[in-house]
Amino acid sequence: MTIPVTRRRENTRARLMDAAAQVFAEVGLEGASVEAICDRAGFTRGAFYSNFDSKDELFLELASSVAEQRLASVRGRIEEFVAAGVLSGDADPIQLVQKVLDSGLDDRLSVLLMSEIRIGALRDEAFGKAYLSQDQAMTASIEGIIQGIVDSGLFALRVDVPAAAQMLMVQWEGCMARAAVSGYDGEELHRVGAEALGQLVELIIAPAGS
Repeated sequence: MTIPVTRRRENTRARLMDAAAQVFAEVGLEGASVEAICDRAGFTRGAFYSNFDSKDELFLELASSVAEQRLASVRGRIEEFVAAGVLSGDADPIQLVQKVLDSGLDDRLSVLLMSEIRIGALRDEAFGKAYLSQDQAMTASIEGIIQGIVDSGLFALRVDVPAAAQMLMVQWEGCMARAAVSGYDGEELHRVGAEALGQLVELIIAPAGS
């Protein structure tokens, strides 16, 4: 059976993006070459340029894809919590926040890639604006779960919801970067991140009525 051209093209683009994510994480945007990406994906330069105009275009699309995956993970967790009614009863705010931010998508390679994306945002004004837009969407999703906790009446915040969401995001991403620099990966990486989040949640959440 012949595979449709569109499906073949989608598979090629996906493999090139997966390979690029690894190469960008390992050597950075400046150090990465089209040849290295093609070699990693198992394609020719012709296959690359039939899908992307340049390395920069691929990088921008990859950054957008990473942001979409992270957002989808956060929103999926929120939907699960709402459906299961976990924002009531004896819900533990520390565990809720840890489960939302710890999507399972982060490993040492993804932390390196996200760091490279942030560097790209610092260097390129247009890309920086796109990155900020994606970051704001992620923060808004985190605000949603925190607002749900507050609305449940079980917990109160020492700061407002937007500030809490921003603090948690900064804590999580900063801790993951430090853990990656320390050589952590897999379960150890997520354990360190979860512990750091727990410490911050204890500081910003107080019993209702306190």
